[in-house]
Amino acid sequence: MATSYRKLLWLLPCVALSAQCIVINDAAAQSKKKSWGLFGKKKTAVVADTTAKKKPDMKGLKPYKEVITADAVSKNGLFKVHRVKTDFYFEIPLKLLGRQLLVVNKLSKVPEQLNDAGVNKGMNYENIVISFERDTTLNKVFIRKQNPFLEVPAGNAIAQSVADNFTPSVIDYFKIEAYSTDTSALVINVSKVFDGSNSSINNVFDALGMGSSPSKDLSRILAIKTFEDNIVAKSELTAKVTGVQVSVETTTNLVLLSDNPMTARFADRRVGLFTTPRWYFSDDQHKLEERQLVTRWRLEPKPEDKQRYLKGELVEPAKPIVYYIDASTPAKWRPYIKAGIEDWQKAFEAAGFKNAIVAKEVPTNDPDFDPDDVRYSVVTYAASAKANAMGPSVIDPRSGEILEADIIWWHNVMSTLHSWVRIQTGAIDPRARGNHFSDSLMGHAIRFVSSHEVGHTLGLQHNMGSSFAFEVDSLRSPEFTARMGGTAPSIMDYARFNYVAQPEDQVKQITPAIGVYDKFAIGWAYRYTGSKTPHEELPSLNQQLRQHENDPMYAFGEQQDVRDAIDPRSQIEDLGNNAVKASRYGLLNLKRIVPQIISWTKEEGESYDEAGKMLNSAIGQWNQYAYHVLANVGGIYITPTVYGQQQPTYLHVEKKKQQEAVKYLVDEVFNTPAWLFRNEVYRKSYPIKESPIGNIEYGSLVYAKSLQSYLYYDLLRDERLSRMLENEAANGRTAYTVTDLMSDMHQGVFAKTIRGQALDIYERNSQKGFVDALIISIDKSVVRAETKKLQEEKPLTTIDNFCTFSLQPHLQEDRASRNMMYFAVNRVSDAVSAKRGELSRLLQLLQTKKNIGDRATADHYNDLIFRINQALNTK
Repeated sequence: MATSYRKLLWLLPCVALSAQCIVINDAAAQSKKKSWGLFGKKKTAVVADTTAKKKPDMKGLKPYKEVITADAVSKNGLFKVHRVKTDFYFEIPLKLLGRQLLVVNKLSKVPEQLNDAGVNKGMNYENIVISFERDTTLNKVFIRKQNPFLEVPAGNAIAQSVADNFTPSVIDYFKIEAYSTDTSALVINVSKVFDGSNSSINNVFDALGMGSSPSKDLSRILAIKTFEDNIVAKSELTAKVTGVQVSVETTTNLVLLSDNPMTARFADRRVGLFTTPRWYFSDDQHKLEERQLVTRWRLEPKPEDKQRYLKGELVEPAKPIVYYIDASTPAKWRPYIKAGIEDWQKAFEAAGFKNAIVAKEVPTNDPDFDPDDVRYSVVTYAASAKANAMGPSVIDPRSGEILEADIIWWHNVMSTLHSWVRIQTGAIDPRARGNHFSDSLMGHAIRFVSSHEVGHTLGLQHNMGSSFAFEVDSLRSPEFTARMGGTAPSIMDYARFNYVAQPEDQVKQITPAIGVYDKFAIGWAYRYTGSKTPHEELPSLNQQLRQHENDPMYAFGEQQDVRDAIDPRSQIEDLGNNAVKASRYGLLNLKRIVPQIISWTKEEGESYDEAGKMLNSAIGQWNQYAYHVLANVGGIYITPTVYGQQQPTYLHVEKKKQQEAVKYLVDEVFNTPAWLFRNEVYRKSYPIKESPIGNIEYGSLVYAKSLQSYLYYDLLRDERLSRMLENEAANGRTAYTVTDLMSDMHQGVFAKTIRGQALDIYERNSQKGFVDALIISIDKSVVRAETKKLQEEKPLTTIDNFCTFSLQPHLQEDRASRNMMYFAVNRVSDAVSAKRGELSRLLQLLQTKKNIGDRATADHYNDLIFRINQALNTK
């Protein structure tokens, strides 16, 4: 179920790519309406009437009172909404025909099957932009799915071609039932789009990857409310999925988009903000101008405060950002969530606004308050076993304006927080050692999560490069950590809790907090300039970034593939600017913690499962450190630069640092640590990993072998070795080469073999893992099969991403925007030569040592000799 749900993410009708092919500025739009029909063609003889100017033909239509009868229950709002028995009608003012409406679909209630997959109340699963178009000849109203990512000046010749080549599609229609008595509005029966009859604007089961459609007989409209600028429709939809009836409650919002969109701001790769695409066409161009618009709230000073603001005074915004905390949230956690939200007030002061963001309790005396109404941004508390949190937003795709945001807070996220805090800080903080934390300690961690997720809803991406700004040893300083207030200059990094500090350091500030980068990024994104177009702001925005271009405190680093990170500065879960040093400090603390696992987790009468889970957390942390270090091998520092900057965009990691990284991997990973895989905990419990099918226990040997194998494969990836070859080609002897890597691995992994010593079972397994990785990576047909297999099978311990900002696929998410090609025809690469050469050297070594040591060692060597001979096709 989880797999199919993830599959939906790129299938959703994403707002930014469902677009409107007419200009968005007011003057241009008016010109468009005067000269073109909906399809952008100049009006000639017969076209569909999409305006409110033509007097309607009432022939064949019922009088208004025969449609909207005395039985009707009616409400005034954006459209009048009438309920007549079981039918719902929209009374659409003719003046709103052609206006863009944002359709926002959310989940309001879910069954157990979806809850188990982490699909919960409050999730926004589908957004599209539509408009209503009238055809007076057919007496129909069509829904067109618009394309709002284009802009072209009115009067430009190319505007005709833009209109012709980006025609919005018709996705549904309604028969015109009647006109209002003054003919200023038309009436349509909209029941079919909300009662499960069709899915033109609410395709929930498809969107969730369930491959089914609602059953009309088992679905119904629960309510439709209308307000000044939006309509909220609630439905219960039921479908049969693999033979089981699944019912979900959905809320569909129809939001009237402003006639006056917010002035957009162009994104810059040097600061990490979510974006939505924009294409600019014009006759003056030599090529299409493609831009990314920053997603941000519309913060502007009140008219009476504008001059004070522009002079540098702090003022309150005309419309602050307000978050409501779900009434389902346990009362004891609400103050911490509220504090995490309002911690951002200091950041907004960098943009010139005070009290720009506030948190409130859900009003208990407002019958119209609905957390799924896009007028309200809500922290939704989900009763679920899922241990996660996420912060999606709803945007106006024409400008990047955030209209509403939701933070989904899963109840079980506290289990993840507990695990992190205990395994990362238990060595230095006695409060973090038990199975149950005090409310104040857990609340402090909750506050951090709240701030992080709110950061996403303000438009901030993860900044995985932020933690690199701090010297590793500075994290051991009480003065430095107290002054900086966190583990990195940005709370948007996955810089969790301070695992570097040692017990004797007496460091107290160990939790991430909003930092220097966050305040700068908010200031850059939200500072009001009064500019009419985003182009006007480019020089000043660039200048702001140039002022800090050499300061790592202001650096932004994109999220990368954990198993093949290119830039070692931008990694999840790491701390400091030297992964080897930070990881060695982390290991010292883990070595203090592991012997205490039984005593820290004991509860009279309870099983040892908690000990097994904590041991698994320790192994996971050890595995994290290994990947932090691994990224340095074949790593490249990638710095987004612009013309005029002196520093290079690409810089290979220094040779010494790569050598130290390989030595760490040999010493602490490939030489299986006995303190982690052969300790007293295994007498009471194996490492336990929680899963949807229940707890899974792993024996120490298979666990160590599995994790080592993944690291061997990832160390020998063709992409990594190709980057090393590029380094050698550019820098010659100063580079850490593939030959150097093979030599260091040979001397490290086979050190006891070279000395003629017998091997234990962990050492034999580690050597087999290295040889297996060499063999498989040489045979390219096997590599393809194994790569597919490795992508489908997760390691026994995986690095869990904390938040999932993924239900808005139109936003440029936390993924590297660079597609860097470092290998092409692998069979003629020097990487293959180096691997074959290493296998040949190992074969020679094993031939001379095969009769040395005990019987198990001899059998092991003979097995490796056989495998290598097969791989090299030797006799």
